[in-house]
Amino acid sequence: MKLKVTDKGLVIPKTYLEGISEVEIKKQNGFIMVVPITDVDPIFELGKKPVVCGSPDASEKHDKYLYDV
Repeated sequence: MKLKVTDKGLVIPKTYLEGISEVEIKKQNGFIMVVPITDVDPIFELGKKPVVCGSPDASEKHDKYLYDV
């Protein structure tokens, strides 16, 4: 999509921002990034949907199962 930059700036279509209430705009290495700001830190979402794998010690010895160490 191409957009014209006016004297007031640029308008990003709302369809590109669905479900987003706040963004951070960054300019870095010649690129302009529009980054959604979330209220929830994704690290706190880890472990909320655990996977059952049949190994009772998989959380303690995950390297053994992933890398055969």
